[in-house]
Amino acid sequence: MHERLIFHIDVNSAFVSWSAVEHLNQGGPDIRTIPSVVGGDPSSRRSIVAAKSIPAKKYGIVTGEPVSLAMRKCPDLVVVRSNFDWYVKCSRAFKAICQEYTPCMQSFSIDEVFLDMSGMHLIYPDPIATAHEIKDRIYNELGFTVNVGIGENKLCAKMASDFEKPNKVHTLFPDEIKEKMWPLPVGELFSCGKSSTKRLNMIHIKTIGDLAQAPIADLAMVVGERAAHHFHNYANGLDNSPVVDEPEDAKGYSAETTVEDDLEDIESIERILLAQADVVSARMRRDEGKCRCVGITYRNLDFVNKSHQRKLDETTDVTDVIYQVAKELMEESWKGEPLRLVGLSVSDIDRDGFEQISLFVDEKKEKRKLLDGALDSIRGKYGNSSIQRASTIDSNLHINRRFQAEQSNDSMDKS
Repeated sequence: MHERLIFHIDVNSAFVSWSAVEHLNQGGPDIRTIPSVVGGDPSSRRSIVAAKSIPAKKYGIVTGEPVSLAMRKCPDLVVVRSNFDWYVKCSRAFKAICQEYTPCMQSFSIDEVFLDMSGMHLIYPDPIATAHEIKDRIYNELGFTVNVGIGENKLCAKMASDFEKPNKVHTLFPDEIKEKMWPLPVGELFSCGKSSTKRLNMIHIKTIGDLAQAPIADLAMVVGERAAHHFHNYANGLDNSPVVDEPEDAKGYSAETTVEDDLEDIESIERILLAQADVVSARMRRDEGKCRCVGITYRNLDFVNKSHQRKLDETTDVTDVIYQVAKELMEESWKGEPLRLVGLSVSDIDRDGFEQISLFVDEKKEKRKLLDGALDSIRGKYGNSSIQRASTIDSNLHINRRFQAEQSNDSMDKS
């Protein structure tokens, strides 16, 4: 019996699967079985593919490419518009089933959870049978499939769930690492991104096994000392991070917006930043925090991410202050290239309630605080969509809003 037992449960092609269930409920075809994508308006040359079905992959269709290009590759391609309200319902439903099996569950993203099954052997003596039971229940009750990975830690469980898909259960225990994980390309190691993969390939590290056996000193020369230890441990299946079932105090909050049409003017970008500042600051105020740092992130058409941040002279939770700093950061760093994603973050959170008092009252700041308080009160009573700034309304006509308040202290941040 393994002392520690972790499940990682991941919805197979979540947006396509959830859209398929929605369309089946409406009498439509199962888009998982035909060439299909979830994306923007096909008539817009700037709409992109957000997710694709397995049959669509056979035509060389890739996530992030224009829908118009995907349709040239496959003239019979079915394009489905995203429905994030429905996705949230599906996410909550599958997580509710997972949580029935253990008191310790960590939501890792909208379509992934970790379950700490350690010590549950008296109730569930056969972990593989239990994994199949969870997988089959989700399919029978909700209509979509998941993969379940089983390991002694979160890393191995997650790596196992990424093995053959869909609708599978896989294990990755210490005695299976050399056989199952080491032959994989190094880029498939969790958290090893494209840049790190390229650097490792330059020193002839092609597989996870190569990485596991490489001297840390050699790794440090190309990826740095900290990353060298991190990748070496992961390649050997070592990970001590806990499954965190209760959210800790957030060290930062962020919001990201992916757009269907290119952002090419500063006015549109600033409208999105204002909406994000509203969401982020409201969540921070709800947790009685104030930030000392504001940052912005944006992604161009080549999927290159850039970021810029600034330390503040004093902590703040005022929406307008955060927005003004974000505007300045964007104006300083953005060179005018078309963008597909814009994000705003606040970090270095202070929760001790201390605020430096000025001898001179800033009446504008006090009015902004009162406005924030009034907006928070209305949204708390009637919902986030009950009130909206007039200047952000136009931006909702052409964007997919995917706001997520993220806890930056998650021990397994996605790369």
